[in-house]
Parts: sequence; C-alpha cells; structure tokens
Amino acid sequence: MARPVDAVIAEAGTFLGDRITTNAGLRDHHSHGQDPQPPVQPDAVAFIETTEEAARLLALCHAQGVPVVPFGTGTSLEGHVTPVRGGISLDLSRMNAVLEVNAQDLDCRVQAGVTHRGLNTHLRDQGLFFPVDPGADASLGGMCATRASGTNAVRYGTMRENVLGLTVALADGRVIRTGGRVRKSAAGYDLTRLFVGSEGTLGVVTEIQLRLHGIPEAASAAICQFAEMRDAVETVIAILQLGIPVARMELLDDVQMAACVAYSKLENLAAQPTLFFEFHGTPDGVAEQARMAEEIAQGYNASGFQWATDPEERNRLWRARHDAYWAALASKPGHQGLATDAIVPISRLTEAILGAKEDIAASGLSAPIVGHVGDGNFHTVILIPPEPDGLHRAWELDRKIVARALALGGSCSGEHGVGLGKREFLEQEAGPEALSVMRSLKVALDPKGILNPGKIFLN
Repeated sequence: MARPVDAVIAEAGTFLGDRITTNAGLRDHHSHGQDPQPPVQPDAVAFIETTEEAARLLALCHAQGVPVVPFGTGTSLEGHVTPVRGGISLDLSRMNAVLEVNAQDLDCRVQAGVTHRGLNTHLRDQGLFFPVDPGADASLGGMCATRASGTNAVRYGTMRENVLGLTVALADGRVIRTGGRVRKSAAGYDLTRLFVGSEGTLGVVTEIQLRLHGIPEAASAAICQFAEMRDAVETVIAILQLGIPVARMELLDDVQMAACVAYSKLENLAAQPTLFFEFHGTPDGVAEQARMAEEIAQGYNASGFQWATDPEERNRLWRARHDAYWAALASKPGHQGLATDAIVPISRLTEAILGAKEDIAASGLSAPIVGHVGDGNFHTVILIPPEPDGLHRAWELDRKIVARALALGGSCSGEHGVGLGKREFLEQEAGPEALSVMRSLKVALDPKGILNPGKIFLN
C-alpha cells in the first residue's frame, strides 16, 4: 500500500523535478543539526526556490497529513531541523537572493536562505550592515525561526527588533505577508512577531524585510583578563549600569579561554576569565567609551588590556570568539557538546554564572562558559563524555543551570529556541495557561500538526 508521503513525493516531482529527492546521503545530511539529539532521516528532501513552490508543496503535505520540517543551514542547537516523524525536509538554501536594498530607508528584503554573512557581503559597498550575528553563518530564515541574537544584541537588538515584515507560507498552502517597511504600525495583530520565534511550527518563512544600519565611522575592539570570574562579571554589570553604549561585550571563562588559546592560536593570552569588547561610533566617541570601560575594568582588577582598531586584527579576535564552540569540542576529542542558553536579569548575572561554575565542578564534567553577557545571556558548552551515562550526566547538569536561571527571574533560552532540547524547561517557565494559549495558536494555524511536529511542546 502506498504511503501518503509517496503520493506527495510523486506529485511534487511534477513541479520540482529532481529537486525533490530520496537520496540517502542528502536525507542523512538533513537528519540533524549541531546538537546531541538522535538523528532521524526524512522520507525526502525538497529544495525549493520560490515562495510559490513552498506553498504548493505545503498544500500537498497538508492534504496528505505529511510532516514538513524547514531546513536552512543546519546550524541549530536544539534539534529544530530533526524530522522526528519523518516526512519532507524543506530545504530553503537555494532561496538565496537579496531582493531589494533601500539604502535611504535603511531596509532590505531577502529570501529566507540568504545567510547573515552573505547579506553583509552584499551590503558592504553601500556602507550598510545587518547587525544580528549568531556566530555560525546561519540562514536569515532560520534566525527568524529561532529569534536569534548574538554578539551585537546588546546595542542593536535581536531578530525581534530587526525584522520589519515577512512572507510566510502557511500549513495549508496559503501565503500571507506581514508587516512592511515602516518602523512601526498599530494596524491589527502583530503577526510578524508571532512568526519570529515560532521555530517553523506555525508557517514557513520564505522572505524577510529587515532593518539595516550604517557601518559605524569608527570601531575599536579590546580584550581584558581577570584572575577571578567574579571580577569579570561585576565589570560587565558596572559598565551596563553606567550606560556605556558597548556594541559587543562577551565573556569567556578560564576553561573556554584555554580552549580558544589552543584552537585559535592566541598565544599572547592567558587561560583566565576574559572579556571581549567592541565599541562603535565616531572616533572621539569610541575613544571615550573605551577609556571609561577600561577604567571600570581596572577597578575590578583587570589586567592585560589589548586594543585593536585595525579591521584585520579586530576580525581575528572576533573569529576566535565565534569559533569558541568548535574550540570547546576540540579541547575534548570524542566528546559531543550540549549547549545551555540561560539568560537572567543583569543584576543576577553574578549569581547565575558563579552558581553554574559550582554546578560544573560538582558534576565532574568539562563545561566551558561563553556568553553574550551584555544582555545577561550565557552559554555553557557541556562536553558529553563517550560513556554510557555521559548524556544523562550532561542533562542533569543542564537542568541545574536552567533551574537556577529560572529561580533568578530568567529564561531557559536567550536565543537558541526550544526545539526538542528545552521542551521540559518551557513548561516550567511558561506555566500551563500560557502553554494552552500557545497550543491554541498552533491548532488554529496548523490543524493537522504537519509543521515541524514534536517541537516546542512535550506532547
């Protein structure tokens, strides 16, 4: 007896041709992201190139009750792209066109498969840039889906603040357009914000209208180091409370710095708690911001300030920061990584991070800490030993770190989303009534439950 998915594959072949495939290698590539969740192969992979193709394929899947899981670049850390119930992996990587740039209005429209680095390469000659930088070269559609942020969020905000409008293909094949090019609107429900962060469970984002920013006249990066973790975190809190407009402020603990020194060849730095800064503005403004930050840090016993105004040197430092995850994995060959994503109010950051360090020590596991501490968000890369109980021990540590963050008024996820990995934490954080409303929205927009099933909700 033919399966419903076979009927979808056959019909989709009439308009996608060989861009819908059951090739085993491609199915394996689309069976997982960069997370420790068990991989699950989709029944087929569909490479779409237009919104119309996405809508037509979704209508087929809706009619047959076949699951659809959007796939961008596969960099998610919470199992978002794992097709846990099979079906079609909807690959948007070929939707990679920058459709328009409105330089005078500081906005642009892109297809969902454009990556943030690809967009910035396109914009560079126009004196513009898109600031949301999650580290990995993620697709902008995926970044919308997870409400991504990254190193620049402390100054420029997250995807929530930088998305003006969307084109979305709904579960039944309808296409809607939300928002527009204006910076604000009071017309109706804010559907744009509904889909930003919905993780592919309410619709498939195919096009995005984005805010842009002018490349700053001057930029300066700095690194300073501390003997004690508490001093590094207290420096962060003081800088923020004094209102110094840092563009980026990243914290790496001693374990993470040891990994980065080895991986990125930072021989001139010690394996100590370290802050990475970047300042944007006019030359005089940048110099003043940097001076004030240095004075505060020195008041908390900082040492070894290194400044970089040369673009090549700044890029070298930030490449090392962006490679922190890979450096952590390289520090323990044979281990996998389980990334926590807790965020707390700035005033509770010291308790959260020092408490996490205590939990890590008690667990006996290696778990480097790296974070976008400018907005209270920090990651612990729990390195899972290749032992029978390794994953269980890692999850136990994860639960302790998240429980503390929630107790301090924080959230289980600052930017990675819920996916598969944080479903139990969302139940604790949101509570039954809020979850009930979320489920109602899911049923209203996806009554057959075909869009990225198994994600966000435990059942």
